[in-house]
Amino acid sequence: MTTSSSKKKKKSPSSEPISSTKKGWSAAQSAELYGIDDWGHGYFHVSRQGDVTVRLEDSEDSLDVSLKEIVDGLGDRGTQLPVLLRFRDLLHSRIAELNNSFHKAIKDLNYKGSYRGVYPIKVNQQRQVIEEITEFGKQYHYGLEAGSKPELIAALAHMHDPEAYLICNGYKDEEFIDLALHAQKMGLKVILVLEMPTELTSILARSKAIGIRPNLGVRVRLATRGSGHWQESAGDKSVFGLNAAQVIQVVDSLRDAGYLDCMKMLHYHQGSQIPNIASIREGATEAVRMYCDLVREGAPMGILDMGGGLAVDYDGSHTNFTSSCNYSISEYCADIIEVISSICNKAEIAHPNLISESGRAVVSYYSVLVFNILDVTSVQSSDDEPATPDQPHDQLKNLIEVNRVLCKKNLQECVNDALYYRDQLRAQFFHGNATLRERGLGEAWSWHILTRVSKLITEMDDVPEDLRELSSSLTDFYYGNFSLFQSLPDSWAIDQLFPVMPIHRLTERPRHRAVLADITCDCDGKIDRFIDREDVAKILPLHKFTPGDPYYIAVFLVGAYQETLGDLHNLLGDTHVVGVHIENGRPVYTHEVEGDTVADVLSYVEYDTKELVTRFRSFAELAVSKGNITPRERREVMDLFRDGLSGYTYFES
Repeated sequence: MTTSSSKKKKKSPSSEPISSTKKGWSAAQSAELYGIDDWGHGYFHVSRQGDVTVRLEDSEDSLDVSLKEIVDGLGDRGTQLPVLLRFRDLLHSRIAELNNSFHKAIKDLNYKGSYRGVYPIKVNQQRQVIEEITEFGKQYHYGLEAGSKPELIAALAHMHDPEAYLICNGYKDEEFIDLALHAQKMGLKVILVLEMPTELTSILARSKAIGIRPNLGVRVRLATRGSGHWQESAGDKSVFGLNAAQVIQVVDSLRDAGYLDCMKMLHYHQGSQIPNIASIREGATEAVRMYCDLVREGAPMGILDMGGGLAVDYDGSHTNFTSSCNYSISEYCADIIEVISSICNKAEIAHPNLISESGRAVVSYYSVLVFNILDVTSVQSSDDEPATPDQPHDQLKNLIEVNRVLCKKNLQECVNDALYYRDQLRAQFFHGNATLRERGLGEAWSWHILTRVSKLITEMDDVPEDLRELSSSLTDFYYGNFSLFQSLPDSWAIDQLFPVMPIHRLTERPRHRAVLADITCDCDGKIDRFIDREDVAKILPLHKFTPGDPYYIAVFLVGAYQETLGDLHNLLGDTHVVGVHIENGRPVYTHEVEGDTVADVLSYVEYDTKELVTRFRSFAELAVSKGNITPRERREVMDLFRDGLSGYTYFES
């Protein structure tokens, strides 16, 4: 088990110079460079032909399908990029792995309780997701967790398994409580979780009015904190749950009201994406001791809900780094079972039935965002020496001299001098002592020097830290046909790392250091932090982009939260969505959902598209009356305006 908070300190492929002179390149080297076998969980691979493949399988078939071929097939059918691909087979596989791992741990450790998972709808509320989870999950009596009235309504419409749990978290008004109690009366295993002490009065009042004794749970606020980005979800500063004193008050209130027998479940949540298994064990230890004492207080209990927290190894490092985890699903299940059973055995308390609310771990692999590169702005590198004027500026002479003496032995000194003389020349221009042409020549020479330095670095075994930083700064901007804010909001908001790589041309060596920019015209609309085995990479190795030749990039593991957290920055809407699975040994496209049109997103921000057409028509007619355009040109521009309203919000080829 890894316990260090830092990643493995071994040389990673992404830290190797991209412009290495090694002969040849293979698909296997690309797989190692991008770490796909580390984070792909056996679902994603690189084929010998150099395409990223996804392994789809059902009860009878198993097939590695090229993502490039899927995208090409969609293009032939008229679906343009960007597109979100959903793979239901991966969703089924994750549900099965989670349930089977718990069942195996229960059997191996002679645990006396059972396991029932529930999916927290907030992680991805899309109808297709809920339908597939409830349908496939029937065999495991897999339930749902609702944290709001809309989520409860969605759950009640899709989950009717009387053996599965429906957990009701969040703040609850009277209508929410009534719906939950009626669903319990109709035969569902509904549990109303007390998030705050004041909810108890409302729940008891409505249960008396409806004529049913509620199934109650209490969410406790653990003193044990989690780890990772969301560690504040637990601990004394947590905004959710009841502290120990409040839990006792609830017990006393239920006893006084004659409803203590309704207390069935203890619920706790340490936060999302907990990377360290030690934190999970500590949280379970505190929670199960509370559970045992509630049994001693006279509550029947019987259920322990561990909440979420099961992490996803986004970067494949298998460490307790925030974008990784130092444990597997099977280890998670075994450790939970071991902790709970040992404490209950010592306390002579019956083993509780277990519920987990794993969302991220279930749906992350399910979705892949694919987009095309539209253009590239290359770093101002130059292999050829710039021109030298007959009477160069003094600072330009200094730069030319730096270039003359540059060699491996004095790289750092030459870099320092080149940057100094470049800045001096800029200062001279600012004060009127150098011309724009002289400044331009100075910058061209400085870029030429830095280009030479970058190439010399690739021939060195040990590269000083400052020079590595310099090499990383020589990056190209690859402009992708997507919106970071719409499709990858966590990348912008909380620096979440997602695996990113090209899905084809992987038998070619990627020689360009790149940063990905979206089409939002926002300085934050870029991805400049990438997964790496050692730390966080500042560049992504990509291939040369040639206008006219499609170049496709994919962002993986985006099934959790990204679809529902996205916003309308620059009025770029939802992408196209396509579900892909296999039948009879071939991929099948299903659940094709067209992305937002321009009219759609304008209506979201309160524009009336008919009024927009009327306003623009009036403006066009005014232009005709002024003689600026002809009546025929008015018709052409009106057609363009209407076509624009009905078009995709993203770049259309």
